[in-house]
Amino acid sequence: MRVLPGVQRDGSLTHSVRDTDGPARDSPAGRPTTAPQASHRLRMLGLVALAGQLTVLGWLALRPSAADWTSPANLTPFASVGQAMTLGPLAGLRQLADGLLPLAPLGLLLPLVCGRLRTAWLPSFLRTTGGAALLATALEILKGWAPGHLLNVDDIVLGTLGVACCHLIAVPAARALLLRDRPDRNHPHDGHDGRDTDPRERPTPAATATTTAPAPASVRTLELAASGLGQGHP
Repeated sequence: MRVLPGVQRDGSLTHSVRDTDGPARDSPAGRPTTAPQASHRLRMLGLVALAGQLTVLGWLALRPSAADWTSPANLTPFASVGQAMTLGPLAGLRQLADGLLPLAPLGLLLPLVCGRLRTAWLPSFLRTTGGAALLATALEILKGWAPGHLLNVDDIVLGTLGVACCHLIAVPAARALLLRDRPDRNHPHDGHDGRDTDPRERPTPAATATTTAPAPASVRTLELAASGLGQGHP
């Protein structure tokens, strides 16, 4: 009985044939390989840092600000930056820093909490900046409820830009460093080179020899023939 590759004896399919996302690769030990991820300790450290940053940002957004007067709400992008530039370059740079830096660490912490090391940069960039934009909008709405704070759309725009810049600068380098220092777990200890092979190139199991017992009628026929031969030749 010949066993086809990828098909078990009971007729069910193996993991590599069952996978609908393409030709799945099995590890040398027979287990399907998984995408590399950051260590659990590193992810927990990123989660603690993310929680600490969100706590600080929430406290700053809800902290009352004592001021004799406040400027009107700004709904024009970069209007507050241009207004600060009229007071001098230093005031303009301070306004840019106040908008870019508070949310910038999210560009590194959000991918770190997710933990995926080998992923396309564009989906990761869009997920991170989209989440940062939603968070910046929520913080700005909360800030509008606190005394002395008014809505400023520049805080949302600059905060999202800061996250995007941090992600583009730090995340690709951090992922490359973690992948380089990560031990290759796909290499077994039996001397296998760890490379995945195509299921079609794998050697097929040898055909198993099966023996079938003679039917009862066939056994009876053989017995009669043997007895006849014995009687004919004393």
